[in-house]
Formats: sequence, C-alpha cells, structure tokens
Amino acid sequence: MSIVGLIASYTIPFILILSVVVFVHEFGHYWVARRNRVRVEVFSIGFGPELFGWYDSAGTRWKFSIVPLGGYVRMKGDEDVTSSRADAATALDPDAFPAKTVWQRMAVVAAGPLANFLFAILVLALLFSLVGRPFTPPVVGEVVPGSPAEAAGLMPGDRILAVDGEPVESFEQLQLLVRERPGEPLRFTIAREGRQIEITIVPELRILEDDFGEQRVGMIGVSRRGIEFKRSNPLLAPVEATTETVRIIGGTLYALWEMVTGSRGTQELGGPLRIAQMSGEIANQGLLPALWFTAILSINLGLINLFPIPMLDGGHLLLYTIEAVRGRPLTERSQEIAFRLGLAMVLSLMLFATWNDLVNLKIFDFFSRLVSS
Repeated sequence: MSIVGLIASYTIPFILILSVVVFVHEFGHYWVARRNRVRVEVFSIGFGPELFGWYDSAGTRWKFSIVPLGGYVRMKGDEDVTSSRADAATALDPDAFPAKTVWQRMAVVAAGPLANFLFAILVLALLFSLVGRPFTPPVVGEVVPGSPAEAAGLMPGDRILAVDGEPVESFEQLQLLVRERPGEPLRFTIAREGRQIEITIVPELRILEDDFGEQRVGMIGVSRRGIEFKRSNPLLAPVEATTETVRIIGGTLYALWEMVTGSRGTQELGGPLRIAQMSGEIANQGLLPALWFTAILSINLGLINLFPIPMLDGGHLLLYTIEAVRGRPLTERSQEIAFRLGLAMVLSLMLFATWNDLVNLKIFDFFSRLVSS
C-alpha cells in the first residue's frame, strides 16, 4: 500500500467516526437550545474556513469546515466561554442565550454530554440485542505445565460450569473465585466432550506486589480462550447498555485517578493521532467493531466534557452553578481568569497526549532513522 493509501486508511475512518460523535454532542446543545427558544446561528462540524453549508428555515447555518477535529454550535449572544459579554440589547433579546435563566443555560450546556451518553446507550443496546454482548467464556485455553490445573487433570477446551456449586458464567468470575481462596480445595464442575465431570483443584498461593503492597492470591494455571457473544432480550438491552456505559465511565475515572495518584503510568493517555490509528485499525475489522469504538468514543467525549474545566461544558456548568447559588454571576475578571486557566489546562493536556502519541507511534524513531541514514 502506498503512503497516501496508508494515510487515507487511517484518516478517513477517523474523520467519519469523530464527525459522528461530534455531531451527536453538538446536536444535544442545538436541540435543547431550540426547545428553550434560543436562536442558533451556526452549527459547524469542524473548525476554520467553511467548505460548504446551507441555511435552514430557522436561519441556522449548517456547515462543514476545513479542520475536522471537532465542531461547535454558536448561539445568539454567546460571545465567550461564559456568555457574559453580551450588550444590554442582546441581554434583553428573548432569542439570545444570555437572556435565558441560569437553569435554561445549564440545560443547554449539559445536553451535549448527555446526548453522547444516550447515543452510546442506543448503539450498545442495538448491538446487545442484535449481535450480542461480548464476554470471555469460562473455557480453558491453555494449561500451564506443572500447575495445579494440570495436576488435577484439567484440559484445554474444558468449560467450567461451577466452582463449589456456584455457577460460573465468565472467565473473569472464575478468576475472582480462585484468587480469593488460595490453598483451599475447590470442587470444579466441568463440561468435557458432552460429559459432566467433577475434579478438585487446590489453587497455589502467589504473592503479587504492586504500589499498594503485597497481594496474596490463588492461581490454578490456566488461560482463557476466545470471546463469545450472548444476545440480550431487546426489552432488557437498554438497561444492560446503561449499566455498561456506567461501568465504562467508572473504569475511566478510576484509571485517571490512578494516574493522578501515581499508581498507574500516563503513557496510556492518547490524543488525536492515537484515535486516528485506532479508528483505522478498527474500521478495517468491519462495521460492528467500528460501532463499538464509536460508542466508547462517544462516552469518553461526554465524560471529558463534564470535567469542571473552563472551556469545557463542565466548566460552564460549574460557573452557572456558582451563579445559581450566589444569585449573580462571578465578576467578568474572575471569569476571565478561570477561562485562561482552563485554556492552559486543556492545551497542556492536548500537548501531553500528542507527545504520548508521537512516542507510542514511534514517530521520533522514524525521523531519527531518516536523519541517520
């Protein structure tokens, strides 16, 4: 494949997936703004000069711009990050954003991340009900030589049905049951070649060290095998999709907390280059993986935008919450300081994530080889 074809194979899926997620986010802002009778002047996918666009009957300019790395909705009177610099005429204009109550403005701002979450739940619910929910079955892949599993006669392909009478539905559940009981004889119910047999395995004690000290865990010496899909009841799929969305949000927040506390490396943080790489690789695997990735990206975009950083939706919500509590907004000077701090934080995070991308994608090594050769 030529270099042009290689770049296109990553760039095109990245632009398409990101545009979908950004459209969902901005449409959330747009829809709630219109419900609150706010005039929306521009709905843009991308930044910079306009490529093409059109006006709708409400006077909104819908357009695609030349830099496809985001998007925005510009509402009447929305002059800055806090919408605080409206002149007296605009502030009294019933169609202007600053003229709305603080609760209406909060609703408009919160609608973007909420739309991302709802979109992800919808996509996941459809996938769960039509394709199935992926899980790792409790099927033995490999048995470690000399392990308790080999000594007990466990074989590759065995499906573990229960441990001490407790049903086992996933490999992760099996791991938890074994880890908690080192040195204890466990009765395994196994399905093998159409027969059901029982064997006893005693997990060996392993001491694992991490940043929080030593952990005493049990292990039997087996690996997992493959992924299976379990279709959900269409009526229950939205509930399961909501639970999965909450799980992803919780896992992301926990990982970020570990990075902040130093118990986890920050090399996992990725920026647009990493997203582009993942978009291209996943798109090449087919439509279903691309839909999964789009849903997860939508969740992360919604979550990041809720961080209480000025410039992001969460920063807006924080300032509006202060306004609601005080009965009046912060001074223009205070809001300007908050905006500049937020801008510095966002730019720093973007630079750090991009640096990680360049390092992980070995871009520096590539140019080093060019220079040395």
